[in-house]
Amino acid sequence: MPLNPQIRIHKFINIVSRMNTLLKKLFTLTTFSLALLPAQNAVHAQCKNSIDENIYKELPFNMPKVEQPSFPDYTVSILQFGAKSDGTTLNTKAINDAIKAVNAKGGGKVVIPEGLWLTGPIELLSNVNLHTEKNALVVFTDDFNAYPILETSFEGLNTRRCQSPISARNAENIAITGYGVFDGSGDSWRPVKKSKLTAGQWDALVKSGGVVDKSIWYPTAGSLKGALACKNFNNPEGIETDEEWNEIRPWLRPVLLNIVKSKRVLLEGVTFKNSPSWCLHPLSCEHITINQVKVFNPWYSQNGDALDLESCKNALIINNIFDAGDDAICIKSGKDEDGRKRGEPCQNVIVKNNTVLHGHGGFVVGSEMSGGVKNIYVTDCTFLGTDVGLRFKSTRGRGGVVEGIYIHNIHMIDIPHEALLFDLFYGGKAAGEETEEDLKGRMKTAVPQVTVETPSFRDIHISNIICKGSGRAMFFNGLPEMPIRNVTVKDVIINDAKEGVVISQAEGVTLENIRIETKGHTLDVKNAKNLKVDGKVYSAIGAEGKMLDF
Repeated sequence: MPLNPQIRIHKFINIVSRMNTLLKKLFTLTTFSLALLPAQNAVHAQCKNSIDENIYKELPFNMPKVEQPSFPDYTVSILQFGAKSDGTTLNTKAINDAIKAVNAKGGGKVVIPEGLWLTGPIELLSNVNLHTEKNALVVFTDDFNAYPILETSFEGLNTRRCQSPISARNAENIAITGYGVFDGSGDSWRPVKKSKLTAGQWDALVKSGGVVDKSIWYPTAGSLKGALACKNFNNPEGIETDEEWNEIRPWLRPVLLNIVKSKRVLLEGVTFKNSPSWCLHPLSCEHITINQVKVFNPWYSQNGDALDLESCKNALIINNIFDAGDDAICIKSGKDEDGRKRGEPCQNVIVKNNTVLHGHGGFVVGSEMSGGVKNIYVTDCTFLGTDVGLRFKSTRGRGGVVEGIYIHNIHMIDIPHEALLFDLFYGGKAAGEETEEDLKGRMKTAVPQVTVETPSFRDIHISNIICKGSGRAMFFNGLPEMPIRNVTVKDVIINDAKEGVVISQAEGVTLENIRIETKGHTLDVKNAKNLKVDGKVYSAIGAEGKMLDF
């Protein structure tokens, strides 16, 4: 039977009353929430802070929380400035004009939409979040002339290089976020060693053009000329005039991303690949976060480091994937006199939850560490087929002190060389290229006096390491005038190692609960003092050496 009209009206009134009550509660909650928003309507770069505050708990040293950038709620698209996604239009002006406009407005977001965007160098400015949407591919032009030659720092030395595809200097509150890919067109710049290619790949490369010198292919004659002018790694000498510099422009390979003297920097979510030289190079920055970033460089890419964090303070390197042609996660602070004059240590750094595939080293300190390195915490990382797992390297002439390094909970598999390496006779070669003759030749030199040019590695603590498959399990190779000091290694399992642990020129090394599975001796020691192995102390082991087992 149909309801009485009065009953229907009564039910309707009850429903309206309940709706009014709900709306009042919703209004109160909304008003309260709005009151909590920042006065200037600033929002975090990805609309939320994705950094887990627990990351700072139980650190073995004191460091401030890394400040995150925030940006006003103002957005423009590069399309508004004439950008075209056709793979041929050079969008350098459109992208940089968009960045300048947002900077002039007081800050906000510059959006790179889905598409293939060809461009020249991009310069980030303060208070700008460069945000790439899904399926956005930014490809940097392979025209060398698009990259001006600038005064800069590379491999720890003051020098000249081409402008980086992405750069910022003296900026604050900047970010590159989103889901897109930045391709540095590095294969147009990089030399290639014949030994790193198959016969078919080498033949195809040579037929593509360029110049071959012995067993190295160079993309141009200018690139070869620049290489021949280098005696100290990749920095040319004897090049004086602007004309001479211009002739070797193709050799002046830029790092893909170079951020200098900047504060509150965020790289999050994006992919960087195919860099001309190093990929990511923050230099003298404070409060920098690199989170959920991917770096992909071919394994044969010359100087194809993934990340070189140099002379930076207060940094988070978390949740990233690195596949590199050289070192993966590398901590630096300048080289030789240039680095010592700069005097800026790399300090207060957390490296957590990162995965490294190919690379000369998974986590690396040096070799350019002349300004010092301290307060570094590395934990919960995985290395898959990396040449060396944990790599500390330097040489005479550097100077600088590396101390206060804490490494915990690292997993490795298929490490061709050392799971843990300290090499203070580093000669500039990759682990696979270094021969015993190379090393012995450098070690035969006369022992100098300790000076400001003497590097020092001390107070380093490593624990809970598991590695399946390695060449030599560990190698400690200190200087006679400055041994490696006060290194603690405990709770380590290394299975399927071709060799055990070798220690030379070390003082105060403690090895505790180490299990090495290898065919020969698990521990060979010479020129060591106060070595402690599972509680037993060896006060002095001379040049004649001593073979031990765990």
